[in-house]
Amino acid sequence: MNGAGLSLMWAGLGTLLALATLPGTLELLLLTIGGLLPPRRRGDGRSAGSAVRLAVVVPAHNEESGIARCVAGLSAAAREAVGPAWDNRPDGPLAIVVVADNCADATAARAREAGARVLERTDTERRGKGYALEFAFGRLLAEGYDAVAVVDADTVVEPNVLAAMCGLLAEGADAVQTRYGVLNAAASLRTRLMNVALLAFNVLRPRGRERWGLSVGIFGNGFALARGTLAAVPYDAHSVVEDLEYHLRLVRAGRAVRFADAATVRADMPVGGRGVETQRARWEGGRFRMIIDTVPMLAGAVVRGQWRLLEPLFELLLLPLAFHVALLVLTALVPFAPSQWYALAAIALVALHVVAGIVVGGGSWRDLAALAVAPAYVVWKLALAPAIARASRRKTEWVRTERHTSAEDRR
Repeated sequence: MNGAGLSLMWAGLGTLLALATLPGTLELLLLTIGGLLPPRRRGDGRSAGSAVRLAVVVPAHNEESGIARCVAGLSAAAREAVGPAWDNRPDGPLAIVVVADNCADATAARAREAGARVLERTDTERRGKGYALEFAFGRLLAEGYDAVAVVDADTVVEPNVLAAMCGLLAEGADAVQTRYGVLNAAASLRTRLMNVALLAFNVLRPRGRERWGLSVGIFGNGFALARGTLAAVPYDAHSVVEDLEYHLRLVRAGRAVRFADAATVRADMPVGGRGVETQRARWEGGRFRMIIDTVPMLAGAVVRGQWRLLEPLFELLLLPLAFHVALLVLTALVPFAPSQWYALAAIALVALHVVAGIVVGGGSWRDLAALAVAPAYVVWKLALAPAIARASRRKTEWVRTERHTSAEDRR
């Protein structure tokens, strides 16, 4: 191949790689700017929280060690939302309901002892968090609740969480998502890096969407859905990323999720070993499955003029940051100046996005220091690619992630 042909080949490859990453880069730019701007002056839900009758659903699969801690935190939040005399009455304004789903341990007994109402479900064929939620939502809406919320069993909630949810729902929100962070960020370097990632993904990005008037997304934990929303879009999402799947259905139906920026839920993340790998493979494999299944439909809808689906399309096309950065590095290595300059600018944007997430999300210098090992984290994520690919090809059952919690947490 002569020099002109080789230059044309490099130009084509550089352009192709740049175009592959461009939607994700534009998404990061949009959300980083929006997340850093002052919030819109909108209602924050503080005025009318008691007007909504809310059932908080805690899906639990073999969670006997931590379910009491979760129920205790929710009980404190319920008292702040509706008053110190709150108790978990079936006819009360706020209920805490644990769904003990296909459990082989004492989850149901521990939850009852902690004061929760318990729904036990056994179905060896229809397994997974999505099925557990569908089961609980049907029962609770039939009992007259105005909305349902979801809090995972390994979660600690801030005292204002339920008041913030109820208030935004009372103001007419279709759905609400709180901040969702890492409870055990100091446990290991990996949990610290996970905390950094969630500060960007679960704080900065939804702040940006809220600022631009977009639906902020559902993160699977710390979210609430109004009765009317569930009537219009039934919760029958059963993939391993059922939160992402359901949110896409909401947006397609013209519904939007509001962001409760002042309220946070935090959950334990696996410290290391198999628990980390299985969790990441499930999450990201499920996300790639959604990309394969959904991007063509979203792209077609945008072409037909449904512009509200453009941001969800770009959000899907933004790969997990480790893979996005790897493609940008590859683009920068191609000897074609325009794509190289683009790649360097896009990598700088990723760095700004992550640092902005730490700042806006209330992170510490320890989170900033953890970025020093980010290149090694990217390499580790790339090494998981085969497991992620396998997870993207199959229906994944609800497998409890292995965690390492303290003896105090197990009490």
